[in-house]
Amino acid sequence: MNRKEINIGLFGFGCVGNGLHKAIQSTPGLNASIKRICVKDKSKKRQISASHFTYRKNDILEDESINTVVELIDDADAAFDIVKTALQKGKAVVTANKKMIAEHFDELIHLQRQNNVPLLYEAACSASIPIIRNLEEYYDNDLLESVEGIVNGSTNYILSKIANEEISYEKALHEAQQNGYAESNPIMDTGGFDAKFKLTILIAHAFGLVVDPSEIFNIGIDKLGELELNYAKEKGYKIKLVAFAEKTIEGKIIAFVLPKFVKNNDNLYGVEDVFNGIKTKSSLNEMQFFLGKGAGAFPTASAVLSDISALSYDYRYEYKKLNNTDVLENESDILLKIFLRHELSFSTDFKKYFNEINESYQNHSNAYIIGVISLKNLKVIEMFKNTLISVVLFNISNTNLLK
Repeated sequence: MNRKEINIGLFGFGCVGNGLHKAIQSTPGLNASIKRICVKDKSKKRQISASHFTYRKNDILEDESINTVVELIDDADAAFDIVKTALQKGKAVVTANKKMIAEHFDELIHLQRQNNVPLLYEAACSASIPIIRNLEEYYDNDLLESVEGIVNGSTNYILSKIANEEISYEKALHEAQQNGYAESNPIMDTGGFDAKFKLTILIAHAFGLVVDPSEIFNIGIDKLGELELNYAKEKGYKIKLVAFAEKTIEGKIIAFVLPKFVKNNDNLYGVEDVFNGIKTKSSLNEMQFFLGKGAGAFPTASAVLSDISALSYDYRYEYKKLNNTDVLENESDILLKIFLRHELSFSTDFKKYFNEINESYQNHSNAYIIGVISLKNLKVIEMFKNTLISVVLFNISNTNLLK
């Protein structure tokens, strides 16, 4: 099958855009070229000629010779406007914007079908790991049981630094910011929101369920403290921010993003630095494990390049599972064993929210509870939004829900 020629209009020329430009130049067999690059800042010095750039989005969107739009900007609202217009004009689209996809999933699927053009976004989930393509093609049946993994490189870098170098959360975060792995306001990563957007996309391809990101519960690593970090060290665990989705016996989906104690016999235990690791489990293949860099210019650019290559062969997602009738599991039916740490100055009696208490402890300033709690009650506790509350997951307690 012959490759079609790909003429690209690129939005954004930051680290990933620049990496993509270099990758395309070193891949002549791809039959792809960047015709125009749209950026905002006219004063910024760039490594290639100014003649390649434009500051008007319509110079790309109205150009009929451009058949593919690659969107690599940070602004999710502006990205949606670009992607929507490109699809309406019959242009194929590649994007890495997980927030934009997760928040507009239904409409984006509709636009693809209505205009008979593909939208690919492998780079939106775990950079160099081709997880979406595997969920689409390899697991295109109802035999997949769960998807679980580390899908945010920034938080994994921070947690790796804390565990391996025994430095504070604040220092590890500062190093992540200095290295360009975390923003000056890092809450999208450290609060678990980035991982939640990615999990939303994975659920759609794994189980055919399109959910609003607000329906998926997330707690990040921004509230971790010494008690839980010391507990992990004493027990030989590592704390990892884990995105989790699993189908119950009744065909309902359990989904959340939480910090989790990971044992040394778990594949996720050895996932360090900015690497991501994803485990899939099916009734036939049991567990499979995917590992790769989840952050950085070239790992992300490699996923974008892979999508461009796929477009040259007219590849598109088929969303084969979208006719499934799966729904999210009732939050009151999901029981989790957790470690809850809080300051003593916070007067709420947290024990009343637990179904079962296995252990409790307090010192002069902090206390923790280990026990079983429903996801519904955990949401109630999280609503306090107090910076002195931290939660780390052990496991799902009521295994009768699962296969």
